[in-house]
Amino acid sequence: MEVPAQIDFQGMEPSPKLRERAEELIGKLEKRWGHIISCRVAIKAPSEHHKTSGQYEVHVELSLPDRRSVIAARTPPADERFRDARFALDEAFKRARRQLEEQVQELEGDVKSHEAAPMGTVIKIDRAEGFGFIRTADDREIYFHRNSVIEHAFDKLDVGSHVSFVEGLGIKGPQASTVRPLGKHSLRA
Repeated sequence: MEVPAQIDFQGMEPSPKLRERAEELIGKLEKRWGHIISCRVAIKAPSEHHKTSGQYEVHVELSLPDRRSVIAARTPPADERFRDARFALDEAFKRARRQLEEQVQELEGDVKSHEAAPMGTVIKIDRAEGFGFIRTADDREIYFHRNSVIEHAFDKLDVGSHVSFVEGLGIKGPQASTVRPLGKHSLRA
C-alpha cells in the first residue's frame, strides 16, 4: 500500500484488537486483489439514533489504481449481530471484497457497469475556502473540496449546478471524493 492504512474510531476509545483485525482484513484484501493505494476504515460506536441504536457502523474506503475506488458504507440493517464491533467490521470488509470482485470483473470485461453514480445539486460554494455542499436526491447534504472536482472544474460550478459524485466518509461525516459536473448548462462560462 502506498499510503499507510488509516483506522479511525468515532465515539469510542481506540481498540487495539479492532485495529489489529482491521489491519489483518486489509492485508487479506491486498494479498488477494493486488495493489491498493490507500485504505481508510472508520469504526463508529453505537449512537442513540433511532435507526442504528446499539449498532456499530463501519465504513471502508479503498483507493485503487486508475482513479478507481471502493466504498463500503451503509447503515447496518436492524440486525442484533451489528451490536458486536468485530461482526460489523467483518461485514464491512465482506462488502468491500464483493465490490473489489465486481471492479476486477469490470476491468476484465466480464460484466458491464450498471450502477450509476449518485447525482445531486450544488447548494453552496465557498470559492475563497475551496469547498461546497451537494444536496442529494434523498435530501442529505454532502461536503466536497475543490480537489474532489474532476477536470479542475471547481471554479466553473455554481449554486444549482448538477453533479454526480462518489460518496465517502470524511472526518466530519459524508463527503464526496469525486465530483463530476453534469452537462454544460450546469457550469458557469
